[in-house]
Amino acid sequence: MTSSTELAFLFIYAVSFYIFFIYRSLQISQDHYTKVYGLRPGWIFHRLNDVSDAQWRNFRGNLSILTLVFGIFTLVATSCRKYGLKAKGMSVIWLMLSLSYLSYLHGACILYILFIASANFLLVKICGRTRFVFLLWIFNITLLICNRVYEGYPFSLFGRSWAYLDNYRGTFRWHICFNFVILRMISFGYDYHWAYYLNRFYKEKHIQRCNNCSLGRTCYQLLQERSLENDKFSFTIYLSYLIYAPLYIAGPIISFNAFASQLDTPQKTHSLKEVVWYGLRWIFSLMLMESMTHFFYYNAFAISGTWKHLSPLDIFIIGYGVLNFMWLKFFLLWRYFRFWSLINGIEAPENMPRCINNCYNLESFWRNWHASFNKWLVRYMYIPLGGTQMKLLNVWVIFTFVAVWHDLEWKLLSWAWLTCLVFIPEMIVKSTTNTLKVESSVGKFLYHELSAVAGAITITCLMVANLVGFVIGSSGINWLLYKFLQKEGLPTLGGMFITFYVGTKLMFHISDTKQKRIHSR
Repeated sequence: MTSSTELAFLFIYAVSFYIFFIYRSLQISQDHYTKVYGLRPGWIFHRLNDVSDAQWRNFRGNLSILTLVFGIFTLVATSCRKYGLKAKGMSVIWLMLSLSYLSYLHGACILYILFIASANFLLVKICGRTRFVFLLWIFNITLLICNRVYEGYPFSLFGRSWAYLDNYRGTFRWHICFNFVILRMISFGYDYHWAYYLNRFYKEKHIQRCNNCSLGRTCYQLLQERSLENDKFSFTIYLSYLIYAPLYIAGPIISFNAFASQLDTPQKTHSLKEVVWYGLRWIFSLMLMESMTHFFYYNAFAISGTWKHLSPLDIFIIGYGVLNFMWLKFFLLWRYFRFWSLINGIEAPENMPRCINNCYNLESFWRNWHASFNKWLVRYMYIPLGGTQMKLLNVWVIFTFVAVWHDLEWKLLSWAWLTCLVFIPEMIVKSTTNTLKVESSVGKFLYHELSAVAGAITITCLMVANLVGFVIGSSGINWLLYKFLQKEGLPTLGGMFITFYVGTKLMFHISDTKQKRIHSR
């Protein structure tokens, strides 16, 4: 079979699958909508709208207020930049604007944020350039756990005279957002620590190799890796970095070096036309999400538990739909805040550079799902822990930290360790195959086919791990296995595997096409 014939067959199969998937999703939603909860009257064709996901419901409900704050923040910040304000001046402006924003979000709880931030700054200045810099990790992980255990510390814990402040805790729980602040506090500490030592980043070589930097632009990696002058590590710039309004609630995560480097000169990687187009694409994606939640009630089925009584085929459809809903939800959240930051001249990494349906191994999935967090983990955990030399051990430490960072729940730890169990064989197989050189046509064919089979297995395991971590919990594993390993479920399991196999081969063709375009330039 020629490559073009195979591609045609794969394309026809993929189109057929999605036509059936959409048809069956509509049918399930129509037949069972009275048995699920979280549906509200919608605005598209008088259909009910699935707002069962609390995170999406809160974002969608507060979008008009956020956009108003977005507009005011941008207007003030842009006006100040026109008057020639540089790093220190802009950090003060952003600090004042962000403090006003946080006062609305957290009310009196802003006192906790300022106190903890000050304590961390003092610790960095004392230990940041000594061998005791590891104390920064102990301090922040302890905070991460205590913030959750004590649910943001009610003021009544400190005596009756403080209890009245519990009536002014704002509209948003401060300790949820603070998980991102903890990442920024660690970033500040280690960027300060590394600035003291020899910088091994070769700027000239990077500029020659980087497509953006060679054109006179400054890419994110260059912003992050180059060392800063001591005056950039001031308390004002540090605090404005921690609570920078556009990225405060949900990220994307940006390193301190990258943030402080853009205070003097706004980002030049993206032109105004590109930023505007980025915003228009976001509006289109929002309409796509509205269509999904009005016609397909994936999340409502999962939240209400109704899908547990459906057939294995329908369970697969709901499970696959939930993962796509989650991807689009985070895509919209992160791109909204990144767009806000870009408008104000601060570039942050793109969190969702690739669609969830275009990832066939764990490595590519984690590079493209919450990508800014991945960059942070590589810089501040993976490399300091030994990098590739210790990667089989590092993966357990890193994914356990990721689970605890999200929340103190057993289902998240189950998700983390399940992911590691899949990740380790993939890393071993990948390192082994990299040493092999396949030259014969038969060998290349077998390698291609086995890679597609491995991709199908990985996608299946990844789907199960994410459903366990974010939907059904560790207690749902037995139910899931029972549903798909019984006689009725085996045909669905086989069809699912074939579909993921076809999808993986289609991804290979997409990757090959991209590589050809790069080499043809």
